Amino acid sequence: MIVAIDGPAASGKGTLAKRIALHFGLAHLDTGLLYRAVARDVRRRGDAFDDAESAASAASSLDPGTLEDPSLRDPGVGEAASVVARIPAVRAAILDYQRTFARRPEGAVLDGRDIGTVVCPDADVKIYVTATPEVRAERRFLEMKGRGDPVTYEAVLADIRLRDERDAGREVSPMRPAIDAFLLDTSNLDIEAAFNTAVGVISRKVGQRGRT
Repeated sequence: MIVAIDGPAASGKGTLAKRIALHFGLAHLDTGLLYRAVARDVRRRGDAFDDAESAASAASSLDPGTLEDPSLRDPGVGEAASVVARIPAVRAAILDYQRTFARRPEGAVLDGRDIGTVVCPDADVKIYVTATPEVRAERRFLEMKGRGDPVTYEAVLADIRLRDERDAGREVSPMRPAIDAFLLDTSNLDIEAAFNTAVGVISRKVGQRGRT
């Protein structure tokens, strides 16, 4: 069973994907970490994030074993990842790894921006998780504040809106819901309610497939 979970930054898709993977005993891949890792490696080379040649080279030589690197969660890395993700050669280099991960015998849960539309268009279940920019900014602000990061809500909201515009407006693999995705708006839901809704959607989908 392949479960594709897409959505914008701070919508809660990552937390949801981890819990769904654990619940169904599936492997989980946060595909955003791949782009963060590319941005990290480009920065270590001393190159600009929009340097297409450097970013493509970093993506081609990416070591998946470094995805647990704590620096991938550092402030600003998400913004940098959004920049390198616009580069077609970067997305092409990472695509095979994502599809190979999804094709493991037991299946997998992948979350990102284009899982249901590009990476796994034939996924058994597709869920598009969203929330208003204001709610997502509040969540991200509280998370960063809790880590002691010097941020303001206004700055986080501006970043959220910029990333939404960039992710939805890129020419290759723009962020958008798959036509057959279940839309899960978490603006007024806590993680438990969102999780229960998602599990219900997946169970119904799997049950329907089993009866056909």
